[in-house]
Amino acid sequence: MKFNKSSQLLLVSAASLLAATLVTACGTLTVDFVFVTSSKAAGTNNYGEIDVFEINSESGFMRQIPTSPFPSGGRNPVAEAVSVDQSNLYVVNQDDNTIVQFVIGNDGKVYPQNTVNTPGIYPLAATVNGTNLFVVDTYQPLPTCSTAAPCSGSIGVLPITVGSGSPPSDTLGSPVANGSLAYWPLCQYGYISATDFTQCAAGPTNDVITPTAVNAVNVVNSGTYVFVSAYDSTATPNRGYIFAFGVGSGGALVPVNGGVPHDMGIGGSGLGIHPTAIANASDSTSTYVYVTDSTNNIVANYSIASGVLTLIGDTPTGNQPSAIVADPAYPFVYVANSLDSTVTAYSMSSGVLSSLGTYATGLEPVAIGIDPSTNHFLFTANFLGSSINGTVSGFELSPTAGTLVNSESSPYKANAQPTAVAAITHGSTQSTSSSK
Repeated sequence: MKFNKSSQLLLVSAASLLAATLVTACGTLTVDFVFVTSSKAAGTNNYGEIDVFEINSESGFMRQIPTSPFPSGGRNPVAEAVSVDQSNLYVVNQDDNTIVQFVIGNDGKVYPQNTVNTPGIYPLAATVNGTNLFVVDTYQPLPTCSTAAPCSGSIGVLPITVGSGSPPSDTLGSPVANGSLAYWPLCQYGYISATDFTQCAAGPTNDVITPTAVNAVNVVNSGTYVFVSAYDSTATPNRGYIFAFGVGSGGALVPVNGGVPHDMGIGGSGLGIHPTAIANASDSTSTYVYVTDSTNNIVANYSIASGVLTLIGDTPTGNQPSAIVADPAYPFVYVANSLDSTVTAYSMSSGVLSSLGTYATGLEPVAIGIDPSTNHFLFTANFLGSSINGTVSGFELSPTAGTLVNSESSPYKANAQPTAVAAITHGSTQSTSSSK
């Protein structure tokens, strides 16, 4: 049969419409939803914002979903965490001392459900492990503590009760008790006894310990440990520490080594250390912890044994490393370098990192993540992306080589001053609506 030109155009249009209908009804090219908080105040409440991007599984292109951005529910959002079932997003708002829990819809939209206060003052980092949310505050909630008279920071644990519904709405409980306190102070010389974690042991100095990051690690045949990086802000030059806690029943923390932190200077990485971020990775034999240092421009490589860290190597980074992520599926680690506006890729062998190359991002990357669906795409939030907006840089990573190439049309426009990233797999949240 021979078709004239008009018939041919009609046939092509019909075929295109059918293809589009099939894609819409039975599948999607969206592989992940990425949540990017922006600290620049917006709206009548001066809240921060949450940009929601979807990642195209073929090109890596990141597009904001319709109705994005969403209010963060507080001022100056600085950190994010996602529930284990990927149905809830937790946003930490520093200026309000709050954590806002959002339910994530199957379309990536977020719906605020609950707001709770953190145990301390000025929260700065959070992580979720199982049914516990761990949050680190800049200062303990002491009446004598303020920005004018700073004190050492603390870590708190908020239990998560998984709710019913579709998708399920979680509830954050009251902070787990530590004796008479609702938090664990970060003590330069540990606690006064193995059974009293509410008071710090005395030492030759009484310096201010400022936390910077938190990470929870599940170690095979050993348990769960939580690590908090911090630095002595009173000492010149600064000195870096890593505090370690085991996680007991109900999320209660059990300090490793009596609460005495690992001294990064004595541990072999040199003095003047200012740790900024923590990540963990595993291979067939062990689990490792990586801590970036923005003063010496290194990432310190550690092995773990019963929560005790042993330095196994130092690997150079770019200038002022600010964030780090480990690929959970492949032996690669990536560090965002804020001053250089780059990402450095590393291979991992027996816990030791080796550089694979460095790649340009937008201006001042401060957060980094990997898509949880395929572990094939990487993204950074760039605090100074442009004169009026932040940006998000997207990359496609090679699962065999660990190298990066820019995703289509990267970088992408975001709201001003982005601070944190989190992501879920598309389709991971349950919905009452049916789909093919």
